[in-house]
Amino acid sequence: MRILHTSDWHLGRQFHGMPMEDDHDHALIQILSIIEDDQPDLIIIAGDIFDRTTPPQSALKRFSEFLRTVRALSSAAIVMIAGNHDSAAQIEALGVLATDGEAIVRGALDEDERPLIIDTSNGPVAISALPFAFEYAARQCFEDDTISCPADVIRAQITSARKHITDDMRWVVVAHAFVDGATTSESERPLVRTVGGIETVPAGAFDGADYVALGHLHRSQSVVHDHIRYSGSPLAFGFDEEGQQKSVSLIELAADGSVEVTTMPIKPLREVRAIRGKLQELLAHTEPSKDFVQVILTDEAPQIDPMKRIRELYPNAAQLTYDRKENPVERRVAEQIAAIDNPPELAAMFMNFARGKAITDTETQLVASALQTIAKAGDEQ
Repeated sequence: MRILHTSDWHLGRQFHGMPMEDDHDHALIQILSIIEDDQPDLIIIAGDIFDRTTPPQSALKRFSEFLRTVRALSSAAIVMIAGNHDSAAQIEALGVLATDGEAIVRGALDEDERPLIIDTSNGPVAISALPFAFEYAARQCFEDDTISCPADVIRAQITSARKHITDDMRWVVVAHAFVDGATTSESERPLVRTVGGIETVPAGAFDGADYVALGHLHRSQSVVHDHIRYSGSPLAFGFDEEGQQKSVSLIELAADGSVEVTTMPIKPLREVRAIRGKLQELLAHTEPSKDFVQVILTDEAPQIDPMKRIRELYPNAAQLTYDRKENPVERRVAEQIAAIDNPPELAAMFMNFARGKAITDTETQLVASALQTIAKAGDEQ
């Protein structure tokens, strides 16, 4: 069985206030091309389809058009879940577009987590779709007051889902969570709801599953085992994601339940990157670009209207900071502290400060002579 696994599209998101609609279109076209070329049997979207619970109309339209196009290109089953950014009701409403064929759409928790079962030449495959949910919702759904953290929520969902899995089935679990041992990015919204709360889920919570298709983290990665995997986001949403190869995951699920993972690269319309240097050097030696740029200036002195000048070359420059190798004020303070135990140097610094020019050799000799006289007088007392 061939599975296409993707997540964390964050439709409607902006990059530091800059629209990303064209970037999303560019990525979704590539995902559709992969679906058309590789014809997966199952398409998984593991949450955070939208960036907020009330997405703009343009984002809703974009996703609806994507689902319609998928149905025109492929007969694949579709599995979708809500993530922590999504509205459960919104996902289930849009899921109607996916149900023209085999599909399972989970926005809200279900006390009876029934899987989608797909019959294949190598036997049935069960797909359990476990949407993101807060602890209070899980306590109510499963009538269990002991649920107090995300790991408890996942365990309750898995326990419910496992009741429907038989020995002859291969089992795919779709979830939106932060699994222990995974690498995070700054652009992800933490799942902690209380001070000191534990947000991670142990990999062992998914024991028995042949493939675990995860959403929430934006870096493509396997966690603890090859079959527990984040597809990662198809776009970079923060400067700490510079250099990450964005992708979707193509999974071959063998008859024995083993998996083979192929990452299918997604090329961005605009790169996310940092440029560093003195302002004048950047303006003189930089080629114009529409990339999302973080500007790090190394000028010691503040520059006049630097962002406006940078944006003449980089219209999508999103952030500007200074990184001075040495702070002149801090350097002077350090020198003065060091000079306390060195009277000749302290006198030279005072002369330079008082007159605005360095002490001469003749004055240095006079200071040395005066200090010797003072020291000698002190010894005689």
